[in-house]
Order: sequence, then C-alpha cells, then structure tokens
Amino acid sequence: MAGLDSIDGGKAWYKCDPPMILGEGPIYRASDSTLHWVDCLAEPPELHILEVDPDTGDAIPGRAARVLKLEDSVTVQFFRKDKPKSYICAYYQGVAFLDEETGKLDVVKEIIRTEDRDKLRFNDGGVDAAGRFWLAEIDIRAMAYGPNKLPESYGRPLGRLWRYDPDGSLHEMDNGFVCGNGLAWSPDNTTMYVNDSVAMKVFSYDFDVRTGAITNKKLFIDRRDSFGEPDGMVVDTDGNLWIAVFDSNRVMVFSPQGKHLKDIVFSARNMACTTWGGRNLDILYIATGKDRKPTARAEDEGGHMFKYPAIGTTGTVKYEFGA
Repeated sequence: MAGLDSIDGGKAWYKCDPPMILGEGPIYRASDSTLHWVDCLAEPPELHILEVDPDTGDAIPGRAARVLKLEDSVTVQFFRKDKPKSYICAYYQGVAFLDEETGKLDVVKEIIRTEDRDKLRFNDGGVDAAGRFWLAEIDIRAMAYGPNKLPESYGRPLGRLWRYDPDGSLHEMDNGFVCGNGLAWSPDNTTMYVNDSVAMKVFSYDFDVRTGAITNKKLFIDRRDSFGEPDGMVVDTDGNLWIAVFDSNRVMVFSPQGKHLKDIVFSARNMACTTWGGRNLDILYIATGKDRKPTARAEDEGGHMFKYPAIGTTGTVKYEFGA
C-alpha cells in the first residue's frame, strides 16, 4: 500500500525449545510480571509461563519458561478474579478452568459434543469489562478450503460465538464463522471486534457493557482482495487495533475508523496472537506458529515469541473473568 509505514519489528525475542507448532493466547500478569501462553497443537498441548522484566520486557537471565503438559488443546486463557493461579479457558469442546500449578483442566461447560470434534473446535476468546468470557469456534471443514476459498455451495459456516457469564449461564451470540478469532473491545466499551480469519474479515458490533448484548454487526475491515488472515488482536488506549496477521509476517495497525495505519514486519510468517505487557502496557508480545507449508523459508522464526516496544503507545488491559 503506497505511503503506508512499514516498520522492522525484528527477530524472535524468546526461543522456545522445541519451537511451538502454534503459539496462542498470550496474557501478561502485572503482579509478578509473568507472560503466559499456550502451544495448542503440541502433542500434548502445553502451557508456558515466563517471568519477564517489567521495564524492558526481557526474560530474566538464566530462567526459561515453565512448561506444563495439558490434557486437551487449550487455545486461549484468562486470569480469574480473586482466584490466584487459575485461568478460565477455551478448550477443544468448551469452557474449562485451568490450574496454573498442575495444568489440570476442570471442564465447566461442554458445548461441542465429542462426536462433533471433527466438525467444530474452539479457538480464540476474550473477557469483557464486566468479566464475561467470550469464545469463538472454528468450522473445521470450512477452514480446510483455505483463506477466502469457501464455495457458496457449502452454505453457512458452522462456527458460533458464545458468551459465558460469571453466573454460569451460556449464551449463543452470533454464528456463521469459518474461524472466529481476535476478540477485542474499544477503550470506551461501546464497540466489540471479532475476526473471521479464514474469511479474511474483521467485524464490529455495537456493544452494551451493562447487558453484554451485541447489535448492528458490520464488516469493519475487508482483507479478501489483499493477503493475510486477521488473527489475534489487541486495542490501544487511542482505539487503534493491533492485529497479528497470519501468513503475512506482520502485525497490522488500524484506526478506530478502519484505516490501515502501519505494518510492523517480523521474521516469522505466521504471527498468531498479541497481548500488551510491561509496567506501562507499552510492550506488544506476539505468539507465532511454524510455517508448515512446503514453501517455508529456512530462516523463518515461526514457533517462537516476539516483542515490540510500542514507544508512545499505551495498551488496554485484558480483563479477568468475574468468577
């Protein structure tokens, strides 16, 4: 795009050994300055916990991430209010609590039936300002067609968007997704964003933080005539969207009006998911996945963790689940 700022984001900052298949769900905890993320496609899946310097964002010298083996694939996790060492997470089939010390999964709401594991799985999620957990599904068969290649004859994709409330109630909020991804909210909590990565679209909704209702769905960013799959994203305090774009080497930044502002280019093809961290929430951490295509370059650093000091920018916090 002519006139678009393109910034060198650099090489991998933290090398995972072995490299991850698909890093997802990074979150930062300020109380002990730790970064938490998962490799959802490892066998068995893994939870990684790394202590980082709150000012520089660097790993503490001589300390590697603690890695826990998980019972089932976890794709996103968030801290729980007043429940130290515990996360709420989306596992393959629904909602679970995850123990930070043992890696044990405690299923609290199975949504996808076991016999449908070849059709659907959970992917990304988010927690809103009222402490409600949102989680989005993948239509596995639709995704297999590839980015923006689903034939009209397939019909409406099966992926759904759910809201799980602190009182234990579950609500289907939308449907028709190929690959639900990248949930985020505007700083004033009036707009909610959801990506459909494989459809190459970003949607916006009017959001009511009091009730949790979403209305007025709009196509906010359309990547169908371009490249890359909008994946995990975060928002800064100015309302800009920082989107990890899979199959692009990039984090792309868009204004609250949907204008493409700049690209930050990294040495991994598959940028997967983002979080703000550091004392001032001005360090962008990005989890990545391996490039498993035959055309993958030997120098590609997918499967490792990246960070970018977003000087002059302040990120918004990722909220805790309210129960």
